[in-house]
Amino acid sequence: MKTLLDDYKKTKEFLVCIDSDGCAIDTMDIKHIKCFGPCMIKEWGLEQWQEPILESWNDVNLYTMTRGINRFKGLQTALVEIDEKYTKIEGLDAFVKWANEASELSNESLETELKKTDAVCIRKALEWSKAVNHSIDELSDDDKKPFKGVKEALAKVSQYADVAIVSSANRKAVEDEWSKSSLLDHVNIVLTQDIGSKAYCIEKMIEKGYDKGKVLMIGDAIGDLKAAQKNNVSFYPIMVKKETFSWERFTNEIIQSFVEGKYANECETQCIEEFEANLTK
Repeated sequence: MKTLLDDYKKTKEFLVCIDSDGCAIDTMDIKHIKCFGPCMIKEWGLEQWQEPILESWNDVNLYTMTRGINRFKGLQTALVEIDEKYTKIEGLDAFVKWANEASELSNESLETELKKTDAVCIRKALEWSKAVNHSIDELSDDDKKPFKGVKEALAKVSQYADVAIVSSANRKAVEDEWSKSSLLDHVNIVLTQDIGSKAYCIEKMIEKGYDKGKVLMIGDAIGDLKAAQKNNVSFYPIMVKKETFSWERFTNEIIQSFVEGKYANECETQCIEEFEANLTK
């Protein structure tokens, strides 16, 4: 178990925050293709329309500007589309209301809501989420490996900066995956969905005494970029289907540029433009 947020003390001048799924660990595609989508099909009995529904699920969650969306926001998008195109989803309004208004989108928050409403869709969403977690736990270690170049990048950047995992996944999964890959040795703190949003986690880390100009967020989704922008810190993208290139560029070029204070200019702008173009093809 890594240091808790309340007890955390900065040790270096710089801070690098890194997302996990689909950014450092090559698990995002496999989790959506093998776990999230199929568990939704099974929970709502959607086998009749399985192919187009799963294709839409993967587009929303993996290959477009909504890549990395919170699982319940992704489910909301999918169920609304299914309700409109294929079959009515009982109790959908109650789930949509919760997904739009809840301060925290997690199993715990959903359990609290279920006690209030006992809506069918709320209950099924919770069962789906638990089934997804179980399905992810059943994935083999071969399905949960870091992208090529991540270990080398962490070893190098940790010489200059404190390293924080900032992920919307559940803590146990993140710690297990990073630990099995021997990556936690280069990490100072793990911040996951139980702490709050990525933007909130970055904000809390800045409060530990870092200059915003010396903080970098590394991520693979627009939500990661927005979390960085909300806190006025720099962002470096890991591009889907170009992950090895992205990590090698980070190690060979970006780290030095960042610690020299030269990244947050044309270089960062160019990287973000490439990132956004890669998600809108």
